[in-house]
Amino acid sequence: MTDAYPTPTVSTEWLADHLDDPKVVILDSSYHLPTVKRDAATEFEGLRIPGARFFDFDGKIKDPDADQPHMLCSPDRFEREVGALGVSNDSFVVAYDVNGIFSASRCWWMFRTFGHENVAVLDGGLPKWEHESRHVETTSPTQPKPATFKASFHPHLVRSAQHVLDALETADIIDARSAGRFLAKDPEPRPGLRSGHIPGSFNIPFQNILADNGTLKSPDALKAIFTGAGIDLENPIITSCGSGVSACNLALALYVLGREDAAVYDGSWSEWGLREELPIET
Repeated sequence: MTDAYPTPTVSTEWLADHLDDPKVVILDSSYHLPTVKRDAATEFEGLRIPGARFFDFDGKIKDPDADQPHMLCSPDRFEREVGALGVSNDSFVVAYDVNGIFSASRCWWMFRTFGHENVAVLDGGLPKWEHESRHVETTSPTQPKPATFKASFHPHLVRSAQHVLDALETADIIDARSAGRFLAKDPEPRPGLRSGHIPGSFNIPFQNILADNGTLKSPDALKAIFTGAGIDLENPIITSCGSGVSACNLALALYVLGREDAAVYDGSWSEWGLREELPIET
């Protein structure tokens, strides 16, 4: 990582000052839960940060054969898709989303999983950018010039159900879903899933790590949240959620705290809650 580019987040001020930097590639990584009935790709067509390209991890940049939603794709597919977006190994990627900090962290985690550390999340996302009356594009997006990207898979950053099952006694597993879903008091948004949580896991709803303006809380505040929930920051850590999106927000916060090795359970509850042979607690 060059010293010129900050990670794991950049401010709106920083991005505004670097819009013309040829190495900076801005990716709109917006995603909406199926229950929201919004189309992130269509919204991107109508409004975006200048020069942004759409990072479609729910449609294109995923494993097309997986039963669970937007599972991590193969290195070859990732290379092809991000290369088509104009991302090279020399690029500094800035991911944002329309919710503030929600799905942009999935993009950040995917790039890191494929060996690209030159990536950051826009702190506060599009809401903060617009609140500050910064320029946006509303005309049709231009087609980026393709680039060459070579992936280097880092398997320690992604966990399977078997990995989680084997780590129940040794790792701190943190669930980013709401307390209601974690405690089986609220229904799951996806049909056919059991209610509850992975045995022994901790609950930190991802909204808890965000300040009122949608930015990440301070490192001291983040540390207090994790330790206050009972997590030992020296233990192996796996984050989980509904489908592997908001778990990446916890991984982002843990990165700030020096835990760059925090792994994400990719299938999360969309897999664990579906498979009857896997244990649950309520």
